[in-house]
Amino acid sequence: MQQKKFVTNIAFLIVLNLLIKPFWPLGIEPAVQNAVGNASYGEYAILFNFSFLLNIILDFGVTQFNNKNIAQNNHLLTKHFSSLFTLKLILGIIYFLVTVILGFTLGYDFRYMKLLSVLAVNQFLISMILYLRSSLLGLHLFKTDSFVSVADRVIMIFICVGLLLNWFGLEIDIMVFVYAQTIGYALTAVIAFVTVYHKTSHFKLTWNKPFSLMILKQSFPFAILVLLMTFYNRLDSVMLGFILPEGEGSEQAGIYAKAFRLLEAGNMIAYLFSVQLIPVFSRMIKHKESVEQIVKLSFILLITPALVVSVGCFFYAQDISGLINHVKHGEISDSYVEFSILMLCFTAVSTTYIFGTLLTANGNLKQLNIMALIGICINLVLNFVLIPHYKALGSAYSSLITQFFTAGIQIYFAVKIFKFKFNVKLIMSLCIFISGIIAFNFFSRSFTANWLINFGIMCVFCSLWAFVSGLLNAKSIYRFVKYK
Repeated sequence: MQQKKFVTNIAFLIVLNLLIKPFWPLGIEPAVQNAVGNASYGEYAILFNFSFLLNIILDFGVTQFNNKNIAQNNHLLTKHFSSLFTLKLILGIIYFLVTVILGFTLGYDFRYMKLLSVLAVNQFLISMILYLRSSLLGLHLFKTDSFVSVADRVIMIFICVGLLLNWFGLEIDIMVFVYAQTIGYALTAVIAFVTVYHKTSHFKLTWNKPFSLMILKQSFPFAILVLLMTFYNRLDSVMLGFILPEGEGSEQAGIYAKAFRLLEAGNMIAYLFSVQLIPVFSRMIKHKESVEQIVKLSFILLITPALVVSVGCFFYAQDISGLINHVKHGEISDSYVEFSILMLCFTAVSTTYIFGTLLTANGNLKQLNIMALIGICINLVLNFVLIPHYKALGSAYSSLITQFFTAGIQIYFAVKIFKFKFNVKLIMSLCIFISGIIAFNFFSRSFTANWLINFGIMCVFCSLWAFVSGLLNAKSIYRFVKYK
């Protein structure tokens, strides 16, 4: 009964997130970018990613500790809530100061610093929401957490739609757009705080130094990993603004942001899938069970749609990019080439979500930190070499090479540590499947005059081809669902 309830709640969370959250990057953000222009939105993209780089300072493992701690001991919520909330506030102040100081060090002017400051506040509010949600999850309030998880987006979507349709009599610019996000995050943080507060019997801001230092010390290796991975995932837009002249850098960052949108939405789905694997992998490793079969099944189930999406977006890049970015009929999207390259990253990112999750569950943080450090070095070198010549496209190539290289390293570590066998049948099936979807995409473009119909036919053929090629079979899917 408990297992059925858990699966139902997880399914509810995923469906709710998939119904609401993709509307933000695929609906609101393109509309806002069209309204404010590439250069203005590019400035926002540069500073948003810059504010994201030091995001780990805001949490430093507090959310992870709280989720596990409250889940195992519900009664500790009251005991630890005050001290952990205070720690989060202190970390927020440190993060804000470090971010602002770095902004001044890089020579950002008043306009940039104003935007960066508000974005830093938004990052703090996001981190606080995640921490408060960890208490809700720890108390097994899954449906409450599901609503809180989408509340910020619902509020922000309502405000931004109102701004775009001029309901409020305000002309939308990038600062108004960022303030709309602040309102959404702030209201959601208040809702989450009140919900958790009512589950406690006592709350008072208090600083527990030994307790706080213990958490920070335990979480340090994990925090370093998150920091390094954030750097090689978020550096591209920042590097465009840093390497290119100010106006050109903002313009190119805006183009890169357009190209990145669908990848970001796709990553959300892959992430939701990987989150469910953490407890599965952790439990099997703890009981010394073989994880080879479940890793293989998880990889196939995620990589199959990822390959279809990646290759499909490469062949239909001009049409899909135009649709996402609301390009007028007859015009060509200025980011479709970058889009075609970045969407190939989805295959590498999906691979990372499987093998990275496995290594994290096994506690192989040293290997993952080495991987992330190598990823940063590759990304930096490639960006410095490619951006001056190819601009946003150079950043896209840099991201593609970095993502596939780091995915390969994670596969290597997983195979070596867990002693996985070399699976010739799986590799052959993958090669046959990839060859098939490339051929289907190539020929499908000429089926009809409507690219949407062609794309739909291609997806159906590729889905059937996954079974024909031997990559997927009904028995494996049933076994995976049954195990879960």
